[in-house]
Amino acid sequence: MFSSDIGIDLGTSSVLIYIKGQGIVLKEPSVVAVDRNTNEVIAVGEKARKMIGKAPANINVVRPLREGVISDYNITEIMLKYFIKKVLGKSSRRPRIAVCVPSEVTEVEKKAVKDATKDAGAREVFVIEEPIAAAIGSGIDITRACGSMIVDIGGGTTDIAVISLGGAVVKSSLKIAGDNFDEAIIRYIRKKYNVLIGEKSAEDLKVNVGTVYKRSASVNMDIRGRNLVTGLPNTINVTSEEMFEALKESASMMIETIHKVLEKTPPELASDIYERGIVMTGGGALIYGLDKAIKESTGINAVLAEDALSCVALGTGKYIEYNNKFEKAENSFLQKISQLFKWR
Repeated sequence: MFSSDIGIDLGTSSVLIYIKGQGIVLKEPSVVAVDRNTNEVIAVGEKARKMIGKAPANINVVRPLREGVISDYNITEIMLKYFIKKVLGKSSRRPRIAVCVPSEVTEVEKKAVKDATKDAGAREVFVIEEPIAAAIGSGIDITRACGSMIVDIGGGTTDIAVISLGGAVVKSSLKIAGDNFDEAIIRYIRKKYNVLIGEKSAEDLKVNVGTVYKRSASVNMDIRGRNLVTGLPNTINVTSEEMFEALKESASMMIETIHKVLEKTPPELASDIYERGIVMTGGGALIYGLDKAIKESTGINAVLAEDALSCVALGTGKYIEYNNKFEKAENSFLQKISQLFKWR
């Protein structure tokens, strides 16, 4: 029988759920489709994502999280209830849930996440910062007196932290991430070609030809959109050089923030990071050339974590897995995580 304790990566773009004994059991878009006339929820997750840009006027397709925080409390609660029920089935036992938040959210934003998760069916909620979860999920032993740098690039936020002895010594959260890349591509195509493309098309371009470091060999892709002059459908061919132009500003802001975090890092920990490198997690870290751009700018190797997309969910799940409900209240976070690495 599997545990009902679950870890949730509540992301701007996607929700991932981890269950003890099963691993990652759900990965779906953070999208909900609602009937404007009746306020009835029509679809959640992947089914709702397929409606983006294609739904009639009476159906509102929304992302209830923006820049890593809740923008629509009720829709977030409905979405969480749906996903929790989907992974737990008809289990009558309310689960304990660990859920992650960006590293620099306010107490009000953190409380909103905690309350929404509780209202969605949790009997107990633990809130964990995304870079801590990402570090655990990527396999870093954060209990050591050794500096580790995590750059977690999600859909709505980029979280950067230097971690040692179970906590973030220096951290920063930037509201430029994967969704910002998509928006930059839409703006670039509109400005250069007078063609409007949708979110899905922008994401396809980002994944297939997007780059933040000049490629040795050019790649290209055809994309369809609506010509803003004629109003007719139009197909254009987009190259990786054009994607570099579209994305370089956003990438530069990420790298600048990494610089600022490094400048505030104590010398001993900075030395550790130079030796161990920077670990990148999250879907946004998969864009071509980001590791090369970071190394060129900082002189420090940047390494993409194994299963970068799932690191936050894995780390959140590992935390709840080893946070036994019978532990005394005085047990510190560090003690709990030490158990995790003791029994790995």
